[in-house]
Order: sequence, then structure tokens, then C-alpha cells
Amino acid sequence: MFKKQFSLLLAAVAVSASPIAFLTHAEAKPVYVGVEGENIGVGGYDVVSYFMGDGVPVKGNATIMVKHEGVAYHFSSQKNADAFSADPAQFLPQYGGHCAWAMARGSIAPGDPTVYKIVDGKLYLNFNKQVQNMWLKDISGFIEKANAEWKEIPDDAAFGA
Repeated sequence: MFKKQFSLLLAAVAVSASPIAFLTHAEAKPVYVGVEGENIGVGGYDVVSYFMGDGVPVKGNATIMVKHEGVAYHFSSQKNADAFSADPAQFLPQYGGHCAWAMARGSIAPGDPTVYKIVDGKLYLNFNKQVQNMWLKDISGFIEKANAEWKEIPDDAAFGA
């Protein structure tokens, strides 16, 4: 079922040239861990940086790392790592870091950490700029649909499976 839906997603958008990504299983839902394949969440970007300072995401440092539900998150400073440790849910991307637009369509697809939007204090990633442009046309509608679809995504779902 997910294979078919993801094929439709790929047919609808220009596919980026990135290699196939890996997933890991969080406690409740799958988390997209990017192309490194080493259980690194959000492509190694510092999830706190999306919300602090000028709001521009920065790459984290592998030496400043916090594991959360089996996934390693990298941070640009110990201060950001501490903020994350105190309240991970405040900073984690929605839908395990999968594309918010694809999730609204019932599919899991990679979320690009550089193609994002914060809505009502929550971080949403999109597959690429083209997909984000579609998502921006009805953010609240897509979020409503994605929230419902995310509840139905199996715990063992895997991108590309």
C-alpha cells in the first residue's frame, strides 16, 4: 500500500538526486534518519536551531549528541543539547521528520531538513521546494489530514519498503 502511494508521490514531483535513505524505529512511529544511515535524525541538523536565534537551521556537531528513542540528534552547542534533553517534543519535527505533504496523502517520504516551516511552534519538513510550494497552499488543511494519517502509519513502516 505505501509503495504504491510513494510511487504516486514520486510521479507527482521532481525527485532529488539524494541516495535512498534509511529509517529507524522510534518507540511509537518510524523516524526518518536521512542518508547517513547511522540513526542520525534530521540529517544531523540541530533541531533546536530552527527555533532559536535567527531561526536558520545549522548543522550539529557529532561530538554534541543526544540520543532520543534510539535516534542520535546532533547539536551546534551544549546549550541546545540541554534544551532538547529537557523537552524533546518541543523541538522534534512532526511525523518523525517525514515530509508533511506526503503524510497528508498517507505516505512516508523523506523530509529535507533545509526545506521547512514552523507552524504554531511545530517544525514541519517537506521533500523538496516543489512539494513545499504545494503544501504552502493549504498548510492547515494538510496538517489536519497529515495528523489523521500519521495515526494510521504502522510502527514498522519503512521508506521505500
